[in-house]
Amino acid sequence: MRTELFHVFRNTPLGRETLMQSIYFCGTLDVGLTVYIPKTTQFMMYFDHDAVQVDLDRTYLRAPQTAEERARQLAEEAGLEVRFIAPVNRTASTLPDLPTHFTFMCCPRAMSDRTSKIGLGYIGPKVRRIIRSATFPVLMSSPVFKPWTSIAVLFGGSDSALNALRTGIEFSRRSGYPLDLFIQLEQDAAVYEERIRAAGLEKSLQRCCRQHLLFADGMFDQNLYQLPHDALILSGAYGHGWAHSLVFGSKMEIAQNTLTNSMLVNGPQATAHLN
Repeated sequence: MRTELFHVFRNTPLGRETLMQSIYFCGTLDVGLTVYIPKTTQFMMYFDHDAVQVDLDRTYLRAPQTAEERARQLAEEAGLEVRFIAPVNRTASTLPDLPTHFTFMCCPRAMSDRTSKIGLGYIGPKVRRIIRSATFPVLMSSPVFKPWTSIAVLFGGSDSALNALRTGIEFSRRSGYPLDLFIQLEQDAAVYEERIRAAGLEKSLQRCCRQHLLFADGMFDQNLYQLPHDALILSGAYGHGWAHSLVFGSKMEIAQNTLTNSMLVNGPQATAHLN
């Protein structure tokens, strides 16, 4: 199966920035790019355990006559071939159905007009729902395009965090960029080390890890300052039980609220199958 990232294109200057982030991600990691240019403000995505209705704001429908040409031009300028898809099926409610077999999906932090606050500090409910249900990690792009030259994994010890670490190690191998491991210690450091060792990731991590950033003291949001400004951040979500999952996981919420970096988030169902 082809390794690819799914991107819903918005033909606006802000949409261009997000697409450029997807193009850089794909070019750096040798991942295919699949683009959907919506003709309606709603579509469905059917996952194993959930059906998600995605509501877009009307800027996603702007200038449809130039959307495909502009997206193709941006990809070609970066030496990347782009594949465009259209819905194949429709639900009983006549909404378009989009496939969900992708390896990654790129989202802005909010997709609908009720939640489309520009900047940081808010993840729209539809994006949260996708992250919670998707079998792939979700790339939440930075507000404007910025190349990343390293990888940083926020590791809290959960299963989702282990999946994020596996993905980060593979990203480091593919890109040649170094990996930094960030841990806000809530237990003894040996507990985190044992989780990594038990998952069979210790030797792979040693080969690519540039530094371990371990913090026993200080506020989490302040310690995040130690992460490089030009790193791709990888994190797990919904990793601490049902009660925490209802509020998306406090550490994940703080990180996306604080950092301007692009972030790849692994939900509880997500595994990146990289060929």
